[in-house]
Amino acid sequence: MLSIIVAFPKIEDAMNIKKALIRSGFEVNATCTTGAQVITLANDLDCGIILCGYRFSDMHYSELNNYLPKGFEMLLVASATKLEECTNNNIVCLSMPIKMQDLLNTLQMMFNNYNKRKKKEKDKPKQRTEADKETITKAKLLLMERNNMSEDEAHRYIQKNSMDSGTNMVEMAEMILSLM
Repeated sequence: MLSIIVAFPKIEDAMNIKKALIRSGFEVNATCTTGAQVITLANDLDCGIILCGYRFSDMHYSELNNYLPKGFEMLLVASATKLEECTNNNIVCLSMPIKMQDLLNTLQMMFNNYNKRKKKEKDKPKQRTEADKETITKAKLLLMERNNMSEDEAHRYIQKNSMDSGTNMVEMAEMILSLM
């Protein structure tokens, strides 16, 4: 699940935004007043959104963004003049004063983008290790030698049988090697 950390120099601002987000159905993991607190929390979480202001007592938003672990995105809330300085395309920006509906829509968009990326990553086939490739090659060579198959035919045989049996190609290649 995507975590939300609200971070502003004034704890009152962070708490007000947290309350508004919770009322709107979002789960807020924490509120922070310094960049160091954000980094410590982010390192303990898998992924998320840092909703933050422009400057903290210990660092600037751009420094914080550089220290964030992989899987975290930043939603920067600042004045329009400060946002002009933000040239990082990986940071989503909202100008102050914040309209609650704009904030909610932006967070929803970030959640949707995250879910799309996760789905794409999940749909990608895993890369085979060298050992897995070697196992498949050995099974193909065995089929080619014993059954007079071409390499394409042997590959297709392993592929078809793995699909028919609901196993992956490496498992099917291992079965072929163990049976022959």
